[in-house]
Amino acid sequence: MFDTGRMSDELKALKVDVTRLLSTAGEDVFATSKDRTEALADQIKAALAELGETVSEEQEQLHDLITERPVASLASAFALGVVVGFMLRRH
Repeated sequence: MFDTGRMSDELKALKVDVTRLLSTAGEDVFATSKDRTEALADQIKAALAELGETVSEEQEQLHDLITERPVASLASAFALGVVVGFMLRRH
């Protein structure tokens, strides 16, 4: 009735075709995700470099401010410490 040998051969050929298609699709997805990941990593590196420059500039300004007014800086740090101490004591 049925030619099982022929059906078996066709199923094997279909299996090979499907496997090849899935493999190709998987490689494409991997390549695309890898490209996106690399682009995102480059954006993060650029943002971190910019942040580092900004922090460095702010650090220089703060250093200059403290060296120009050491007594006011010390008094401000003491007052801030007292306020934080009171806040922590109440909780």
